[in-house]
Amino acid sequence: MYTHEDLARLQSQSLKMQGWIRRQTFSPANEKTLRRFSSWEVSELIFRINQSTFRGKLAADPNLPLGEVEEDGRQRWFSLDEINELRRRIRVGKRSLLPERPAGKRAFRAAIANFKGGAGKSTVALHFAHAAALDGYRVLVVDFDPQATLSHSMGLTDVGEDHTVWGIMARDLERETDRMNAAAAGAESGTALPQRKLPASIRDMGLGTLRPADFIKPTAWPTIDIVPSCANAAFVEFASAQYRHLNPEWTFFGAVSRFLDGLADDAYDLILFDCPPAIGYQSMNAVFAADMLYIPSGPGYWEYDSTTSFIGQLSEALEDLSHGFENFPTGKIALPKAFQDIRFLMTRYEPSNELHQAMLNAFRQVFGDRMAEHPVEMTRAVEQSGRFLSSIYEIDYREMTRGTWRRARATFDQAYEEFKMSFLQAWIQLEDEA
Repeated sequence: MYTHEDLARLQSQSLKMQGWIRRQTFSPANEKTLRRFSSWEVSELIFRINQSTFRGKLAADPNLPLGEVEEDGRQRWFSLDEINELRRRIRVGKRSLLPERPAGKRAFRAAIANFKGGAGKSTVALHFAHAAALDGYRVLVVDFDPQATLSHSMGLTDVGEDHTVWGIMARDLERETDRMNAAAAGAESGTALPQRKLPASIRDMGLGTLRPADFIKPTAWPTIDIVPSCANAAFVEFASAQYRHLNPEWTFFGAVSRFLDGLADDAYDLILFDCPPAIGYQSMNAVFAADMLYIPSGPGYWEYDSTTSFIGQLSEALEDLSHGFENFPTGKIALPKAFQDIRFLMTRYEPSNELHQAMLNAFRQVFGDRMAEHPVEMTRAVEQSGRFLSSIYEIDYREMTRGTWRRARATFDQAYEEFKMSFLQAWIQLEDEA
């Protein structure tokens, strides 16, 4: 027989191993740090210009960041801050190295979502965030998953539940209840409408006075911030059900959208959501706030079956939300919920596997041009990056053969380029007032 005491003992053993893994992955101070990037990477993989052209630009302007030189003097290595400074100051012909951003638009929001655990949601979100940062975009990631894989991969290991999506929802409940009470108007006779009341246990948490920035944490990447998650945030589903009972008129599914509305339109370029493998209060907040839905799936039949169930149940859930909330407050997302784009991406794909080939063809037949052309391939380097809580972009190519590293990077580069093309087209279509 096993009780909660046995579970606690097993967790204690696991935490010791978790600490060892972090010591192998992070710096001696137990903080994740971002490596430098070689001049070869900066020129050919990030700026996509010839190495000799890049060297010529550096030689022509001694005021440009010059990075650090290896002891043998063969290679310069640049920090991401230095790369972005170079991006702002270098032009190749008439071409700017700054990333494309539609003028006057708020940050674009994309949710990485599916029912199936192990479909690669966190891996895709992590790599897309890092690829976008290397592309020059300012990124905010929101971790909705209580497993907190994305938060851990971003280097955040000590997070209190008050500063997760749960805290954002509790804050929203308090603020929305106060807004409704302030808007209540009496009849001509002077009869006052009833006030919605929240218990002191919620008011006393003090979350209603927090600013949006209080929930946002920096990461090892200077242009990536995160709203992190933690294991204790798993009780958000239970807490949210209680909150809805306290105020049935509270539009719980709009809490994160309203939170993001409080950020300046130009604070970020791209906002990525890593969703839990379920349709619940957190995932509904994610898909409701998203402009685009990106659905990764593994190459097996059961994963195809799960993806089919996911889009069906999500459709029903969104339809239900379209009714009964006629007084939904206007914001940057409205009812009925509509996405600018929906895309599907196959992950863990092995080109030589006939079953994987057949399933990719099945996905393409069903979803047509909604299906990403390039699947994320499973390579040894991709597997290694996941094992050590890092993206392929964070791994120094000198830790393996360059060919192995290049193949792994190429699969995510291709997936990101398709994602980028999709979100840029959808971004342009956002309403000006959004």
